[in-house]
Amino acid sequence: MQFVTSDTHFFHSDLLGIDNFAPRPFPDVATMNQTIIDNWNARVGEHDIVYHLGDIALYFTRPPRKSYEAVYEVLCQLNGRLELVKGNHDSRALFKYLDAHNFMVDGHAKFTFHDVGILLKYDHRQYYLTHYPMMLGIAPQIVNLHGHIHHYSVPTKENINVGVDAPEMAFLHPQPAFGTPITFAEVEEIIAQKTAALAKQN
Repeated sequence: MQFVTSDTHFFHSDLLGIDNFAPRPFPDVATMNQTIIDNWNARVGEHDIVYHLGDIALYFTRPPRKSYEAVYEVLCQLNGRLELVKGNHDSRALFKYLDAHNFMVDGHAKFTFHDVGILLKYDHRQYYLTHYPMMLGIAPQIVNLHGHIHHYSVPTKENINVGVDAPEMAFLHPQPAFGTPITFAEVEEIIAQKTAALAKQN
């Protein structure tokens, strides 16, 4: 099965609490990290694929290698193969470290890397998977799945925020637990619900 998610921001202590631009009500990053890991693995199997659309983690140490090792250790606890799209907080040095320590899952690399995005086809629709939202205009069979903007939503049905703290998650019932990647069937449900909600506003 294939899943998609974005903006896990592992180790990002500035997001803790409720008084910031993307509040996460966890007492510490260890609790936040473990919550995401547990919720992810409750849904994703070892043989699944997860498209992660950027901002994996935000963690700086000296030497930097220690932060890369810590992020690698977390990612190795996540089920599935990870297709990683580079976000604005993902350094090339981190990607190089992950690539140097890559390993095989079902004959495929655990980590695959994409600088800009991925184009996928699903049930007669095209998905552009990017970190930043893209303005596609009127394109009924093309949808941009993205992250980056956290609790904001682009007010068009062609842009779906799939980040762990995206408002679009509220279109799903029950709403996924924090950090849970979503399926493409759930993406289609979000598109339908968002389309209906936008129509009511006009």
